[in-house]
Amino acid sequence: MEFAPSGRLRRSLLLQTLAFASAPAVLRAQTPASDRPIRLIVPWPPGGAVDQLARAVQQPLSAELGQALVIENIGGASGRVGGQAAARAAADGQTLLLANDTFAATEALPVAGAPSVRQALRPVSQIVTAEHGFFTHPRSGLKTIQDFAAAVRARPGALNVGVPGIGASQHLTSELLLRAAGGLRVEHVPYRGGGPVLQDLLAGNIDVGVVTFSAGVPHARERSLVPLFVTSATRPAALPEVPTAGETIAPGFVQDTWIGLFAPTATPVALTDRLHQAVRAILADTAVRDRLAGIGFYPSGLGPEAFAGQFDSTVTTFAGIARERGIRAES
Repeated sequence: MEFAPSGRLRRSLLLQTLAFASAPAVLRAQTPASDRPIRLIVPWPPGGAVDQLARAVQQPLSAELGQALVIENIGGASGRVGGQAAARAAADGQTLLLANDTFAATEALPVAGAPSVRQALRPVSQIVTAEHGFFTHPRSGLKTIQDFAAAVRARPGALNVGVPGIGASQHLTSELLLRAAGGLRVEHVPYRGGGPVLQDLLAGNIDVGVVTFSAGVPHARERSLVPLFVTSATRPAALPEVPTAGETIAPGFVQDTWIGLFAPTATPVALTDRLHQAVRAILADTAVRDRLAGIGFYPSGLGPEAFAGQFDSTVTTFAGIARERGIRAES
């Protein structure tokens, strides 16, 4: 015998259906999208700031989503190789890219014939901002930012400065700083990520290294590296004794970095909203915020639209200095 709901029950079921349909997409997507783990691509080798952030948020983000998160380091070509791997992935919320402003730098310095990764990926959530830091080895003889400037002026182009790739955000930030400090010149030495820069810096093989400040903080605390200065507007909370470039050799200079999540462009909005809300939830947790602050990150939580605006602004800034300095991307 077929069951026929009463008029009252039919109205109740209809109201429940309408309520569910009108609920925000993020509320309708609280259960995991899949039993498979989410693949989080870090387009750099282990040891740099993006990798550092990935490991700091891996557990809390996984717990918030109710889904395992697996970090995959794919380095090469200033982040392009990892970015292309993410761009080729299925748009099902199972593959994400965790990238910093070097992603904007790769858009500012396009490779001839190569597709725009930005067209295939869209911003989901900006997780943190941070400073870029200039570090040196204790044996270099450089103790302060004034020492750095004096050495560069004394021998233009002679000081070698390690950066995580030609056209990486640290490279372009260094060029912006050198211009603001009166047109200084150094020899930039490219590496395959911030981790390798730190390794060679710790070995004393380069004069100075530019990395996201948080990546160098542990070494500075151990006194195995000397932090010369940062590129932010204020001194770093993790090491407040470190000066800014803007208060010393380049008045008013500010160039922060950021790190955030990107997903294939065709990923359903319900899934990307769910991801962004998960990021905001973990950033509201005091323990997570304290952990991020302790390693030199500042919680952000910008949503897709605001994050996209900041991305485009960064592209414009980097494209300008690249043209001025004649910088070409690594292919």
